[in-house]
Amino acid sequence: MNINWFPGHMAKTRRLLAENLKFVDMVIELLDARIPLSSKNPEIDAILNNKPRIIVMNKSDLADESISKEWLKWYHSKGLAVVFIDSIKGNGINLLKSKLREMMKERMERDRLKGRIFRPIRTMVAGIPNVGKSSFINKIAGKAGAVTGDRPGVTRGKQWIRVNEEIELLDTPGILWPKFEDREVALNLAYTGAIKDEIMDTAEIAASLLKKLSSDYPSALMARFKIQTLEGQTGLMLLGACGKSRGCIVSGGEIDLQRIAAIVLDEFRGGKIGRISLERPTKEAWDKI
Repeated sequence: MNINWFPGHMAKTRRLLAENLKFVDMVIELLDARIPLSSKNPEIDAILNNKPRIIVMNKSDLADESISKEWLKWYHSKGLAVVFIDSIKGNGINLLKSKLREMMKERMERDRLKGRIFRPIRTMVAGIPNVGKSSFINKIAGKAGAVTGDRPGVTRGKQWIRVNEEIELLDTPGILWPKFEDREVALNLAYTGAIKDEIMDTAEIAASLLKKLSSDYPSALMARFKIQTLEGQTGLMLLGACGKSRGCIVSGGEIDLQRIAAIVLDEFRGGKIGRISLERPTKEAWDKI
């Protein structure tokens, strides 16, 4: 599955990120805790170069806790700063503020010794569409300081937002890369809503997701959709079983695949099937990017 989705505003955003790096002290790279690999834009590293960075795993409340612990251990083993947060409830936000101050301590001390007037830590928030940037900024700022939406590509411009006397944030629109060569990456982005549903076959996406869940989270899948058995079932068969269970039937007794696909994707994205992570920090996985 090769998905091309590179609207003009994303090409502009790539330039915007590079141009505004000189105005910030460090970058907050926002990832989806369920898919840390797939939600990491491979262009970001080249754009940011050596700029100090902290990795923030958003939507941690939707991710599998045991796998999130694996990710935390993996990042720490690489000497990378990482914080898991829930932008809705605010879990992890205070820890992130503390980490930002800690990472900027040397710069602040240098400014003090040079007699410079204190200025806030300036950060840039970067991440792919629908990773939850606006909700994150609203929560860390303690007010509705950014436009929010549950569809990718809502934020179009850039805006500075003051969190407190110590921290300022530069919000930027989400940026995806021009083409997804890796099928698994493309699917993971589709599952989580980073790619607009309108450009995809949602029945195919939902069927693929169900097949993956039948392998990784069989009990949660069977309980949510009241499926009696998963053995020997293809993704399309599972989608049909879910449709039958939910009464998504049209005239003639056929399953309304588009309707049940929308339900499956919506319930997965909302955490109703359970806390699910689709990626683990294996060497093979990281070698792909």
